[in-house]
Amino acid sequence: MKAEQTPSELTTTLHLGLRTASDSPAGALDEFLATVSAADRSIIEEIAQSSEKAMLIINRGSNLGSRFLVTAQGASIGRSSGSDVFLDDVTVSRSHAKIESTSSGFSLKDSGSLNGTYVNNSSVTEHALHSGDQIQIGKFHLLFVSGRK
Repeated sequence: MKAEQTPSELTTTLHLGLRTASDSPAGALDEFLATVSAADRSIIEEIAQSSEKAMLIINRGSNLGSRFLVTAQGASIGRSSGSDVFLDDVTVSRSHAKIESTSSGFSLKDSGSLNGTYVNNSSVTEHALHSGDQIQIGKFHLLFVSGRK
C-alpha cells in the first residue's frame, strides 16, 4: 500500500499586524515614563526640558532601554559602527537615517534605506520630530524625547 503524497507548501505567508501607537506623542512618552526607574525618569525628564538636546530610547525589541543622546550637531543612525546611533541588525541599513537640528527643533531624514523609516506607523522620508514620537528603524522601536516644541 502506497501512501498518497500531498503537495507540500514551499512558501509561507507571514502576517504582521500594525503595532498600536498612542493617540498622541505625549501619551507615548507618559506611558514609557511610567515603566522606568526613578533615576531613569529624572534623566529623561531633564532632556525633555532641554532645548539643546534630544534623546532616542529603544522602547521595544532588543537592547530595550538603550539611550542615545542627540546634540545640536544631530546624529547619524545605522548599522555602521561609525553611526552615532548604532543599531546592529540586518534590517537596518549601514547609513539608515539622520536626525538634524533645525531652527524649530529636530527633523528625521531617511538616507535612502532599503527597509524605510517610520514615525508613528507612517513611512517617512523626512519628518519634523516632536517629543514622544515613535520611530521604527528595522526591528528597532525608538522613542524620541526633546524639549523643543
